[in-house]
Amino acid sequence: MDRSSTESDAASGGVEDGSVETELSRDMSLFDITFIGVGAMIGAGVFALTGFAAGIAGPALTVAFILNGFVAMFTAISYAELGAAFPEAGGGYLWVKEALVDPNGFYAGWMSWFAHAVACALYAVTFGTFFVEFVIYGTGLTHDFALFGFVTPIMAEKGMAVLVVLLFAYINFRGAEETGTAGIIVTGLKLIILGVFVAFGIKATLTTPDWTAKFVSSPSFAPNGFIGILGAMGFTYIAFEGYEIIVQSGEEVVNPGRNIPKAIFYSMIIVVPIYVLVSFAAIGGIDVTQHLLNIAGMSGSPANVPTWNLLGDLGELGIIQAAGSFVPYGIPLLLIAGLAATLSALNATIFSSSRVSFAMGRDRVLPAMFDNIHPEKRTPHIALALSSVLIIAMAVTLPIESVAASADLMFILLFVQVNWTVIRMRQTHPDLPRTYRIPYMPWPPLIGLVLQFLLTPFLLLELGLEPGIGANSEGFVALVTTVIWMGLGLAIYYGYSRNKEVEKLEKETPTIVTERVPSETDNQIVVPIANPESVPQLMRTAISIARDRNAEILVMSIVTVPQQTPIEEGRKFVEPRRAVLREAMEVAKDSDVPVSGTVRIGHDISKAILNTVEQYDSDTVLMGWKGQRTSARRDIVLGSNVDEVVQNAPCDVLVERIGPDEKRVESILVPTAGGPHAELAVEVAEHVASSNDATVEVVHVVRPDADESERADAEETLEDAKASFGEGTPVTTELLTGDDVVDTIVERTGQHDLTIIGATREGLLQQFVFGALPEQVGWRSKSTIIMAKRHLGITSWLSRWLR
Repeated sequence: MDRSSTESDAASGGVEDGSVETELSRDMSLFDITFIGVGAMIGAGVFALTGFAAGIAGPALTVAFILNGFVAMFTAISYAELGAAFPEAGGGYLWVKEALVDPNGFYAGWMSWFAHAVACALYAVTFGTFFVEFVIYGTGLTHDFALFGFVTPIMAEKGMAVLVVLLFAYINFRGAEETGTAGIIVTGLKLIILGVFVAFGIKATLTTPDWTAKFVSSPSFAPNGFIGILGAMGFTYIAFEGYEIIVQSGEEVVNPGRNIPKAIFYSMIIVVPIYVLVSFAAIGGIDVTQHLLNIAGMSGSPANVPTWNLLGDLGELGIIQAAGSFVPYGIPLLLIAGLAATLSALNATIFSSSRVSFAMGRDRVLPAMFDNIHPEKRTPHIALALSSVLIIAMAVTLPIESVAASADLMFILLFVQVNWTVIRMRQTHPDLPRTYRIPYMPWPPLIGLVLQFLLTPFLLLELGLEPGIGANSEGFVALVTTVIWMGLGLAIYYGYSRNKEVEKLEKETPTIVTERVPSETDNQIVVPIANPESVPQLMRTAISIARDRNAEILVMSIVTVPQQTPIEEGRKFVEPRRAVLREAMEVAKDSDVPVSGTVRIGHDISKAILNTVEQYDSDTVLMGWKGQRTSARRDIVLGSNVDEVVQNAPCDVLVERIGPDEKRVESILVPTAGGPHAELAVEVAEHVASSNDATVEVVHVVRPDADESERADAEETLEDAKASFGEGTPVTTELLTGDDVVDTIVERTGQHDLTIIGATREGLLQQFVFGALPEQVGWRSKSTIIMAKRHLGITSWLSRWLR
């Protein structure tokens, strides 16, 4: 679905009848949006993290930045395709929520909120550090000062971080935002100052005798090996969150389908060389002096300390102090650029962090107070206040390395979700207007997904996993912080958000007609019915299963309306659906099974069915199928609605191929190969046989060249299946021989009234529904077929998560 066009249609409401069409003005050019991306990627991170990263990778930091650009490009192309197809605010959260099953959507927002908050904490801490350093430089204070006898540098840095967060929270509360022109000016200033830094640094490097020794002989180009390079990559990966900012501006971009992908790629092409040149200039140009060793808290002779090691111990002051070595007025110049970068980044991330939590409150996956708008300022003041508290907590309690690592972990997890989403959307949203399409799908996003997962453990290892807080524990603190936040999110989702989503589902697909029979059963079978001709057959099957299980039947029919049509308009079309319900309930009138009926209105049939299953916590869905392909698309097997329910329903699913309308089933065929889905097929066969006094034949097919061991295993499978039936059900078994398993089973189905077959496998990269064998039997057989798929708990949950 083209969400942007749909929302535009909905907003316009029909211009011809005098209503006013409302949309954001698209006035941002390719140049504007590219500078936004560059400004986000060359933000406070380049000033604060380059020194730390040099201490991790050594001179190989230049390679780490090149490889980081390579890894980031695999996610950048995912953002390019989705950002061009969905040119609206929301970014990764919007896409994941649209394409993946819950709780993916919740977690995308939950992680995005935390990632932006932690990134903001990083910028606030960096601002505090730079501000205090600026004061020291301008006043002549020492780096171990104690103002008023107790205010130490670390207290001053944390205090300034808190004050600047409160300042920008207040600015955002008043509704004042940085304009696009101001953002371009700040970004331009940063680029000019970094250009000066690089030029003087390269000059200082090349004019130093035996300058190559700084890179290859101190003690080597990669002193911590490839693991150090990977650790530095993970530590600085936050720099590439800029393409998230680019797509967030999609609603205001001229020709977004063309300009958003270009802006993402242009910004990457600009940013990666700048990072490489900055690292080269810093490592090659800095002079190791006793003064710098004292600032870094290092001991030893300057002649014995590698420049990369000094930069690592200088930390966030690394390139600031490097600039003092080779740039005229380098320290104040870089401090001014760093302060401007942090202030710019602070405003943007406080804004984005509060807006993500506000959007989650509006969706009711977070408490409604997040959705509150101040009556005068028209800003989400509660979301802003709570986001600011979270930012301040991170800034005050965590070391800057842990703050950066926590943000990296969250953005990596979000990027992983986006990479999977772009794969899924090729299947779930095939008709999106993709002005940019990723080539060689699904490999590029899969490669990006794997590479980002690989970065994570090396990032944590390099920062240290020793329990506690302090040196060699930054990785441990980041990991614990991330785990606590994810665990808290899990508790909120299952304790609060999921229940609110059920209420939302009722609004999306409201129950218009309900005819309920009081029932005390704990087991429920949902029977969606669209075609009145399938009513007798589906209801007889449902009654047979429900009677044996002591279950109730919920018959449902769905009124669908187009996406741009309000749900309430569907009420006009309820009466024909009510007639289908009454016919279904009439079939069950003489049975001793409680039957209820409901008509729901929705934009999508499969979503309405899944919403009903979620709302009523149903145990089984029984759907009808005509036994024909309903689409020429290769990724749709039984039909888009049936496929979606089979793959995503959190319960057992039965799909009955509607065959000859036999009033009574006298013989049942159960092909089996073992496994949980085959066990469900046996259970259903037992229910139907018991209700109809039918006989059951259980078969297994082996090839003519099968050895004795294979035949023995097959016989054991048959005996296990036979033992699952009750003593009152006549069951025979037979080991069939055939070159083609499907041909052999299809031929045998002609001797029985009903065939029940279990699924063979679940899909991952390629979307199987029941598996190739059951689906082929369903298509080719002339008789009635029931395909059965067991809900496997955590296994099915993981499979659905990946979808």
